[in-house]
Amino acid sequence: MSRPLLLAGLAALIAAPAAAALAQTRPATIGERYVPAPWWMRDPVIASIGHVRTEVPANRAGFTASFRAIDRSAAEASRKAAEQVRALSRTLGAYDATRVRVETTISTQPLYDQYRDENGVLRDNARADQIERYESTASVQITVRDMALVERVYATVVASQPTSIGTVYFNLEPDNAIKTWLQGEAVKDAARRAREAVGHAGGSLGRVQVIDPTGRACQTDVLAGWPSYGGGSNLATDVQPAYAPPPPPAPPPPPPAPREGQGPSEAQIEAARLALQPPLRELTDQACVVYALD
Repeated sequence: MSRPLLLAGLAALIAAPAAAALAQTRPATIGERYVPAPWWMRDPVIASIGHVRTEVPANRAGFTASFRAIDRSAAEASRKAAEQVRALSRTLGAYDATRVRVETTISTQPLYDQYRDENGVLRDNARADQIERYESTASVQITVRDMALVERVYATVVASQPTSIGTVYFNLEPDNAIKTWLQGEAVKDAARRAREAVGHAGGSLGRVQVIDPTGRACQTDVLAGWPSYGGGSNLATDVQPAYAPPPPPAPPPPPPAPREGQGPSEAQIEAARLALQPPLRELTDQACVVYALD
């Protein structure tokens, strides 16, 4: 055999195991019985899920109010409804739009003449020439972003004597600071759980192999088909915010005493004031940290 052919043969023999190894590491299919384990499981490891929860006061509030007016003219009914809500809008307009937002819509519908049929049932006509009056509804959607103003804004609306007021709802929109803090607490919780588990087993932790903020890496089921994720029953650790939130800014001074058609007076607002305390809302987070074992 010539030297070039011998070298070619040796190259083929060397390349064959490498090709076979590459073929063995094909992407796994969910549901297969035996699939390759992730790289961080080649050596002994411990995978720890950090699961934390906390309670934070709601930082958004909102409710609706409506003003109705009825007139024989659609234009006049709309004008009367708009005039009622305009006085409230002037009063709430004294607040910064980043703290109190007001959205107003007006709708008008006909009220038809009514009659009784042969069975004595009261029915409405549905013909354009049988319209008796028009009803206009001015709806106000109020969103309060400063919890220090919730009680005063609600009292202002009540004192304006709307036709109806909706239930006050609260919700939480966590800011980046609380999200970052909670994610850090989840990683700390994962580290604590791993140390305690290895310590009880008489071992010691090695270096960090994987940090997965989603927590999914710790839910890998290699035997059932990777990736195959399950819910688990990991109980959350209660944590408290490690920082003191900044005090809420002082509410703006009350608007000057209104003239006719300019909304409720200060005395009327104070008389309608009620206690509205933002409820606590739950936040949870998970993180996965995989350690090598020494």
